[in-house]
Amino acid sequence: MPGNDKVHGALRKPGKKKRPLKGSGGQKKHGLEGKGPTPRAEDRKGHPKARAKARAEARAAQPTRAKQLEKIKNRFQVPQDHEIVAGRNAVAEAARAGVPIHRVFMAVSSENDDRLGAVVRRAALMGAPILDVSKLDLEALTDGAVHQGVAIEIPAYEYADAQELAAQARARGSLPLLVALDQVTDPHNLGAVLRSAGAFDAHGVIIPERRSVGVNATVWKVSAGAAARVPVARETNLVRTLEALKKDGFFVVGLDGEADESIDGLSLANVPLVLVTGAEGAGLSRLVRETCDLIASIEISRTVESLNAAVATGIALYEVSRLRRQGTKA
Repeated sequence: MPGNDKVHGALRKPGKKKRPLKGSGGQKKHGLEGKGPTPRAEDRKGHPKARAKARAEARAAQPTRAKQLEKIKNRFQVPQDHEIVAGRNAVAEAARAGVPIHRVFMAVSSENDDRLGAVVRRAALMGAPILDVSKLDLEALTDGAVHQGVAIEIPAYEYADAQELAAQARARGSLPLLVALDQVTDPHNLGAVLRSAGAFDAHGVIIPERRSVGVNATVWKVSAGAAARVPVARETNLVRTLEALKKDGFFVVGLDGEADESIDGLSLANVPLVLVTGAEGAGLSRLVRETCDLIASIEISRTVESLNAAVATGIALYEVSRLRRQGTKA
């Protein structure tokens, strides 16, 4: 029929074979492989978590505050056998007592404080340099202690001798009163005991060389300057020292919360006396307890188990001082 003679579909020309179509030649095979797993947010450039990670790494790369303070402290080259005493009262008392001053570090003015003015004048007489420093410098020098804007460098503490303390008390015509601490390792306790000893006219404090804290910067600070007025004797053997003092006419009274006799109205108050306090918890060691002439307790409420060494010593010193004043009046 007319109009129906058109060939439908594609016809292959005679003499030509079917060949592969032209392709990429493998140039796009990497694109077909894919990009792999999605990176974590902190590893994607420009992502908020990636920026936070970069800031954290930058902070970690900077020196820590502890390292910064150590670097500052090393710059001042304080000898190992020297102490840094900080705080206005402690510094003023040390200067008043004539403790040798090597350097004064000040982050405040001395114009409106008589105590600091006295420290500056004493340092000038000794030829000690006065250095203007920052509060950060003082924080480094004092290992973070409360410094109130001032500190001094002094030589290592010079310990006394227990027998000399007794002799000095008798030479002044006083009734000797000494304190002995048995294995007290907390510098805050030693500082507080020195403060109480100064308040109640004790002639010195005795500590053993081993298992005991020595006079350091913390002790100076806590004692509020009493470390400059109340001498401390450091003995090799506390038991032998107590026995020697007993031969010299002293009576030794140990403090223990379980003792039957109370410190209130102590019969031995008006004789040469050594009050011995043990460490909190452990109390008096066995040999020290056996050396004591008397063990006395401090009456406290049943709701409290015990008192720490500094508080117990302070109460006992107050009671001995009170009884001695009464005996003087009588």
